[in-house]
Amino acid sequence: MHAGTSSDTALRRALLLDAAATVAMGLLLAVAAGSLAGLLGLPAGLLRWAGLFLVPFAAVLALVAKRPTVSGRATVILIACNVLWAVDSFVLLASGWVAPTALGVAFVAAQGLAVAAFAALEYAGLRRAAALA
Repeated sequence: MHAGTSSDTALRRALLLDAAATVAMGLLLAVAAGSLAGLLGLPAGLLRWAGLFLVPFAAVLALVAKRPTVSGRATVILIACNVLWAVDSFVLLASGWVAPTALGVAFVAAQGLAVAAFAALEYAGLRRAAALA
C-alpha cells in the first residue's frame, strides 16, 4: 500500500498524537511502576516493562510521522501493533493472570480503548492518504 502525499496531515497528526500519548504513558509506567502497582493491583514489573516498551515505540511513531512521505507499510505495521496492544489489554483482564483492583480494570480497559482509537484514526488517515495519492 502506498503511503500518500506529504501534504496530507491527517495521518501525520494521528501518528504524532499517538506518539505523544504513548511517550507520556510509557514514562509514567516506567517511572512510577512501583507506586501504580498497589493502586492498580498490577505487577510492578509488568507496568515497568510496558513503559520501557512504549518509549521507543513512541519514537518510531514520531519518526514515521516526520518523514517527508509517510510510509504506508510502516503505518500498517504500527496500526497492527496498536490493535494487538488493545486486544492484549482485554485478554490480560480476562486471563486471570493478574488480579487488578477496580481502578486497575478501568485503567487497563481505558488505555486499551484509547489505543484502539489511535489505530482507527491512523487507519482512517492512511485510507485518506492513499485516496489522495
